[in-house]
Amino acid sequence: MVLWVTMDANKKKKRVAFSSVLASALLTVLKLIAGLMTGSIGILSEAAHSLLDFGAAAMTWVAVGMSSKPADRKHHYGHAKVESITALVETGLLLLTSGWIISAATERLLGGEAEVEVTWYAIAVMLTSIVVDFSRARALSRVAKETNSTALEADALHFSSDILSSAVVLIGLFFVSNGIFWADAAAGIVVAVVVARAAFQLGKKTIDILTDAAPVGIAERAEELAKTVPGVIGIKKIRVKPTGPQVFIEMSVAVNRTLSVEKVRDICTAIEEKVHGAFPVADMTIHTHPVALTGESIAERVHVIGLNHGLHAHNIATNFNDGARHITFDVEVDQRLKIKEAHQAVTLLEDELRREFDGNPEICIHLDPLRCEERRTTPLPEEEEAALRKVIVDAAATIPAIADVHDITILKTEKEKRFITLHCSFQEDVLMEDVHELTSRLEGAIYQAIPLACRVIIHAEPLGG
Repeated sequence: MVLWVTMDANKKKKRVAFSSVLASALLTVLKLIAGLMTGSIGILSEAAHSLLDFGAAAMTWVAVGMSSKPADRKHHYGHAKVESITALVETGLLLLTSGWIISAATERLLGGEAEVEVTWYAIAVMLTSIVVDFSRARALSRVAKETNSTALEADALHFSSDILSSAVVLIGLFFVSNGIFWADAAAGIVVAVVVARAAFQLGKKTIDILTDAAPVGIAERAEELAKTVPGVIGIKKIRVKPTGPQVFIEMSVAVNRTLSVEKVRDICTAIEEKVHGAFPVADMTIHTHPVALTGESIAERVHVIGLNHGLHAHNIATNFNDGARHITFDVEVDQRLKIKEAHQAVTLLEDELRREFDGNPEICIHLDPLRCEERRTTPLPEEEEAALRKVIVDAAATIPAIADVHDITILKTEKEKRFITLHCSFQEDVLMEDVHELTSRLEGAIYQAIPLACRVIIHAEPLGG
């Protein structure tokens, strides 16, 4: 859908740019003929202005085609700035034309009267120019706004200035017809001033784009929208880079460091959706900056620092004794590591925890081997399986809080070990701390009763659940 919209916009830009080339060529020829036949410097200056517009329109047409090319390895932000470069060239041409017109008009004013013939076809050419300029300026301005094209906006500015300058020439011809011959040269100077003013306006905007000046209001609005997304603590930095119809927004967002990667990704997605809703042409890059909140518990701080070291900390407990802090927890390490390697990994973790807690807390870490084994298993003979099921049920019966044992699965590994999984039920108001203790007791009883057991996994659930 987005690609289709882009293709449709490019077609519109090329179509309106080409029609402007044809219109500029027609007006240039008509004004040149009328200016030469009447000797009016006002009309000749308008012919020069239209010739410039023809060249600018031709460049715009070519630039629009080039700017529609997608980004590649050499041009990571696409080719949209080709339009801005074209607009800058147009600015230079506008200023040169203004200088030529002022020079010629001044020379005529200083040299005395010059014969200027006011004819019906001269007036008709200027009126036709106003009508065509109005039509083209309106069409170009509409498409420029739809596609955010600086080149088309420059063309629209040219045609808009032509309307005013043509009107000034008509006024000059009126005064000439009443015997005030210097009015034609004065009209030429006014046209030059109008052209120069348009050039400065266009040049300023073009230079802003080429120097990556941020469009007014976009950064503020994007930051405001991002702050409304739940989970965003603040915006550390935001940068906006305009490139033709697109706006590249780079944002650094502060988030709680205890959040999971998935949650952080969801926050970034929500920010993108909010900003795209306000600025559909925005291309966003979001960096996340994890920060520690003042309300973090000790367990949360230990857990997140462990994850930063690639270690999963659990069973975290903290004890305070005469002002001393004792932190204990379990850490899972790769079972293939040697004890020296595992100890080095947790020593680095201990060092950072001491820096985190601004002191010298007592830290004791229990190492658990992180298993990721893939075993081939086979079912047991029915008689042996039934006997082991009875052993498991009898072991559970010795723990009164366990209300029910079910879904028992017993498999045999390649090494003749027993892999056992089962579910057991508890009253729904039993605390998890007690549930963990009770299931651990059951695991120990099963290991003791079944010496060949290599792994016992117990899933606890509420009774009736």
